[in-house]
Amino acid sequence: MISPQSLLGTGIKVEKVDNLRLFKFTDELQSRLEDLLENNKTGLLTLEEEAELNAIGELDRIFTYLNSLLIAQQ
Repeated sequence: MISPQSLLGTGIKVEKVDNLRLFKFTDELQSRLEDLLENNKTGLLTLEEEAELNAIGELDRIFTYLNSLLIAQQ
């Protein structure tokens, strides 16, 4: 199983958007997510890729939550 924490070192960036600093995926991780989602639609994911997709999805939920907290503080 892949943990979301394993993606933190290379898969995230902080980007300034309208005077806020928000967590975003790097271009590479975003591209990988899109590839995995496409393969998932066609049923071509391996078990390892499914675990990777789940980890990225969890990280996305965490970022959404953190970014909403940052926005609410403004």
